[in-house]
Amino acid sequence: MDVLSNLKYASGSIKKRKRVGRGVGSGHGKTSCRGSNGQKSRAGAKYRSWFEGGQMPLQRRIPKRGFTSPFRKEYQTVNLTAIEKLASRVKLDDNKITIEILHSNRVVGNKNLPIKILGDGEMKSKLTVEANAFSKTAQEKIEAAGGKITIVE
Repeated sequence: MDVLSNLKYASGSIKKRKRVGRGVGSGHGKTSCRGSNGQKSRAGAKYRSWFEGGQMPLQRRIPKRGFTSPFRKEYQTVNLTAIEKLASRVKLDDNKITIEILHSNRVVGNKNLPIKILGDGEMKSKLTVEANAFSKTAQEKIEAAGGKITIVE
């Protein structure tokens, strides 16, 4: 009890409240720290962060560049090294790697995005790999190891 009743604020942690509009002698009188006339001196005034005082804003001054295709497909990529690691770590049914197995073992994060298998790494085990897309090298390496690919739409 003694300890709690003797607690004090750290020095400098309490700031003295600014008393605006209390006369010139307070140091915050006359215009109440709002400067002279203008929009920001009045109540309710606010600017958007990109507002530049009425001149042409930056996002309109700089020309548009590039192109974003609305038909672009974003894939989650998986390399053959990750598939080879997964195959050595997990017991597979019929040596088949499906999208569900990739997701349940956290090789891919999102179950709803399509998956593309890339050809980085070596393929030693004979596997049937299921995905939405394959790179040419991944396809060649899987088939060279005796495996198969299955493209899912």
